[in-house]
Amino acid sequence: MTLPPDFPATTPVRPSGCPGLLRIVQAMDGGICRVKLAGGLITAQQAEAVADVAHRYASGVIEATNRSNLQIRGVGTAHQALIEPLLAVGLGPANAASDDVRNLMLSPTAGIDPQQVIDTWPLARQILGSLESTPRFAELSAKFAVQLDGGEALAMREHHHDLWLCAFECNGQPLLAFGLAGCPAQDAALGSVPVEHGHELVMTVLTLFLELARPEHTRMRHLFKERAITDFFAQLAQRLSVAIGPAAAWPRATHSRQSPIGTYPQRETGQVYVGATLALGRLDAAQLSALAKIATRYGNGTLRFTPWQGVLVPHVRAEQAACVTQALHALGLLCDAQHPLTQMVACTGSSACIKGLADTKQDARRLASLISQPQPIHLTGCLRSCAAAHVAPVTLLAVAPGHYDLYLRDPQHAGFGVLRERNLTIEAAGAWLEARQRSNTHD
Repeated sequence: MTLPPDFPATTPVRPSGCPGLLRIVQAMDGGICRVKLAGGLITAQQAEAVADVAHRYASGVIEATNRSNLQIRGVGTAHQALIEPLLAVGLGPANAASDDVRNLMLSPTAGIDPQQVIDTWPLARQILGSLESTPRFAELSAKFAVQLDGGEALAMREHHHDLWLCAFECNGQPLLAFGLAGCPAQDAALGSVPVEHGHELVMTVLTLFLELARPEHTRMRHLFKERAITDFFAQLAQRLSVAIGPAAAWPRATHSRQSPIGTYPQRETGQVYVGATLALGRLDAAQLSALAKIATRYGNGTLRFTPWQGVLVPHVRAEQAACVTQALHALGLLCDAQHPLTQMVACTGSSACIKGLADTKQDARRLASLISQPQPIHLTGCLRSCAAAHVAPVTLLAVAPGHYDLYLRDPQHAGFGVLRERNLTIEAAGAWLEARQRSNTHD
């Protein structure tokens, strides 16, 4: 692949198994091009561009990822023709080497959430700018990720990150609690710094990691297998210009306090955002184009994709919310939080992945027809668990076409948790889950 002549590429696109905008990775159904969205936000013009190239140069299938990005599937041989329009509308990195490092997760309601402690966008833009403009950060793995949580009611707190920061207020001062190689839902914060030192903290953590890590240490957790986290913390404290404070006052939130589906008020008087989920994280080019038109007609011309593989239409006048919900439903999006597919995640499966042992997408739809209430269930075609960024309460691991081992998450057990049943058909899995749901309800 070659870049446009005027694109500021400083180094070649490096080899990696992870797709990017400039690195299209082959799968059984064609190439995969991942379009990274800052904070999950995309303009209507950009969404139309993604839809257009997905239709022209790929299969038309678009996926919302669990990191609030989009990826185009079934890319053919015209890689340059697909990439250039996306660069033209501002969906690319500042330079070729920095595409991989733009891994900063925000709440999908950053800046508009009435519950937020801070608006994270100013700090996020500062961090993203430094990630792209600092040559050494190109050494970071494509999987190395940072989370910035502003204390919003709608935020993903279970995904593991190499560095996470959560805003809270103590004695009237906004602070950032932070942790390493974990997530806010499970881990205690290591300490806190004032918000105005958030950028310095992130830059120092990343620089220190690169100095201490060997090439095989692609993630923070790999480094901590050989080096004590207390040692890393001590070196970090020496380098910062501000003392690391305690985080005892940080009110750890174990999960999002609000559903990503439905209509909710924004900070702006009279405005709401409307959320819906994509069935199994997928939409086609026509649906994305229609979403762009809905955002332009009813909102401010932007969409926000969520780590629950859904989308928000923000800046809608409250009196038009019902029209937006109706339009999203007409597109085939899930607007009812009680639909069984809203909490179900499935990988690509055997229809498009050589490692998949079952058609997980098709099996997930079948399973949804067999259960009466939504349950957090992850269907994975192999042990790699590509579709889920954290272990789900229930995991169905494919062992053969249409057959799965069933696991229940347990903090005391590594991996998917406790193996409860082997070699279940989808029908048997549905019956087992329904019986368990009834039992839990009766308790």
